[in-house]
Amino acid sequence: MLERVRWEELPAELRDAIETKAGEVTESEVVAEGLNCSTALMIRTEKHGSLFLKGVRENVTVEVGALRQEERVNGALGGISAQLRHRFRLAGWYCLTFEYVDNGRHADMTPGSSDLDAIGFALDRMQQLVFPNLLPYGRFQFTVPTLADRFEDFINTAESRALQGDNLLHTDINPYNILMYGAHNSRACVVDWAMPATGPAWVDPAYTAVRLMECGHTPAAALKWLGGFTSWQYADPESVRALVNAVCRQWTARVGEKDARYSNGNYEHLLGYPHKTGKRPTSRKRPPG
Repeated sequence: MLERVRWEELPAELRDAIETKAGEVTESEVVAEGLNCSTALMIRTEKHGSLFLKGVRENVTVEVGALRQEERVNGALGGISAQLRHRFRLAGWYCLTFEYVDNGRHADMTPGSSDLDAIGFALDRMQQLVFPNLLPYGRFQFTVPTLADRFEDFINTAESRALQGDNLLHTDINPYNILMYGAHNSRACVVDWAMPATGPAWVDPAYTAVRLMECGHTPAAALKWLGGFTSWQYADPESVRALVNAVCRQWTARVGEKDARYSNGNYEHLLGYPHKTGKRPTSRKRPPG
């Protein structure tokens, strides 16, 4: 069962440090969703209002690594993700506080959802996140893993080359990692950047199209939505095949051929799309609100 540590169960030293920076915590609420942290709380503070507190135990190496990546890329995500406010590392815990997305709700990715335009606009914004593999962080530099690194046990040399790219990718787009907010919930905030990678710009939209299939869209409808992204229209077919091969091999190794059949089938729908040539269309307009 997923551990979720409540505010009052955190070490007193850590709670004191948080309140010193953010003001007295007058209210807290456990956030149940998410897999990469031991504590996830909405905390209401006197100084900064509502904040999202996310933390892991220092002795859980994988969770610490994921939260460090999220901290490091946050500065590049203005207007796309909730912004980092504070960092705490003491009493055996590593915690971050982010601005709280007021009245945010998880995205609806089912057919006919009014959220799809806003999700598409947010993903279009993410297409602009182009970096070299080393990003500045204070006086230091850190490495964002490449997508090929993520799949190194499941791809050959040619496929590794095909998956190279300099776009910053989220790689885990799903309804729980998108918060809808603003007037009529018409804007999308992409959160939980715990698994960033660099690779081709079309990868996050392609992952999202597969999520749409899982949420009830026909493959044809999901691919039509995906076709609105310029990066996908001009994607290298060999690069697309490399991603599909990598994901399917990894998932088959994890759950077995029979249990992997449904998910792998959805990814295989990404193959054989019409390859575009000629003038590239402009990006989609932001939805109203």
